[in-house]
Amino acid sequence: MDREFSQQERDAMPTEKLQTVVILSGGLDSTTLLYELLDAGHEVKALSFNYGQRHDRELEAAKTLARLTGVEHRTVDISGLSALFGANALTDLSVAVPHGEYTPATIAVTMVPNRNMIMLSIAAGWAVSLKFPSIAFGAHAGSYTPYPDCQPSFVAAMNCATQLCDFHAITVLAPFVDWHKAEIVRRGQALGVPFELTWSCYQGANLHCGKCSTCLDRRAAFAECGLIDPVPYQS
Repeated sequence: MDREFSQQERDAMPTEKLQTVVILSGGLDSTTLLYELLDAGHEVKALSFNYGQRHDRELEAAKTLARLTGVEHRTVDISGLSALFGANALTDLSVAVPHGEYTPATIAVTMVPNRNMIMLSIAAGWAVSLKFPSIAFGAHAGSYTPYPDCQPSFVAAMNCATQLCDFHAITVLAPFVDWHKAEIVRRGQALGVPFELTWSCYQGANLHCGKCSTCLDRRAAFAECGLIDPVPYQS
């Protein structure tokens, strides 16, 4: 199914311009979003972030995917902020990556405080300088992934802010915000997304660990679609 934009989004987006800065992590969701925007005819520029995460596998994946699609790609180093993010498994190596499906406990330890707002703010700054009318990120829904900065209410609030942050309005696009991961996998399959080049695992080993929450979520999504995830797993 296709998610329809709200009337507010339609009113705010100039119909003559399809130009978007997309936050590209190198994971399955943001990569599918990149392909979705390109398929819809957007001129796209991609933005990735080194926020002090425990590995650079996802950043390398983002570079590869940007080259493959011919999209201009920038990586912004905000790793100096990691000291402000406290104890979490993504930016603090002393905190072990939890195994098991998403639960309130695993979400709490894998949440980087305010990460999406920080990234969207920087993406909006680039969009303003480019005179692009929109920015996009791959937030999605899920029964066990209720990160606060992936919710429709957060997207709506950020969209209100970016409408006012400059002399021309910036619209926040999050077309997957109401989709479960299996729906994103189906859409990516239809778009020809090279899933084998994406990186989702919280660990930074040579292979996806197959045990952390995001690995299990990813594998379950492919299984729900009757597809085999093309990335290799340790287990």
